[in-house]
Amino acid sequence: MDKKDVEKAALKAGKKIIDHTPEPVKKKVEEKVKEKAKEKFVEKTEGKLQEKANEVSEKLQQTKEKNAQKVHGKGEDAKEKLQDVLLSVKDKLSDVKEAGENFQEKVSSSDDKEKSKNKRKIKGANQIKKATDIKSSTKIKSSNDIKSSTDLKTMGS
Repeated sequence: MDKKDVEKAALKAGKKIIDHTPEPVKKKVEEKVKEKAKEKFVEKTEGKLQEKANEVSEKLQQTKEKNAQKVHGKGEDAKEKLQDVLLSVKDKLSDVKEAGENFQEKVSSSDDKEKSKNKRKIKGANQIKKATDIKSSTKIKSSNDIKSSTDLKTMGS
């Protein structure tokens, strides 16, 4: 016998018993059955709601972790690319500085021969920015310094 068959048989037997019981006992039994049914309904409903809340919470946590990994991964990639670009710029600027110094020497040597008061002065080599004056890759924010949604202030605070 299935559980459903047993329940049907018990229900039929219960109906026959109720038909043959006196009226005051019927009322008490009816009240008790209503209370038990209400309790069972509340228990099942609470259990299902708790289950669904747990599932939603787990999905939210998983999504949050995936997003955090994506953000930090992309932050690291961006940091590496930026460091590469800054290093190449630094190299190019050092080449430009050397070329500028060579040009300055040539201009100064030719200028010494033909000095006059009306000629403009060209900046000296010590006045040209050096490659070391540029921000280094260590001063770039890392992905850990990026603000997350938990760092943001809410309207109430």
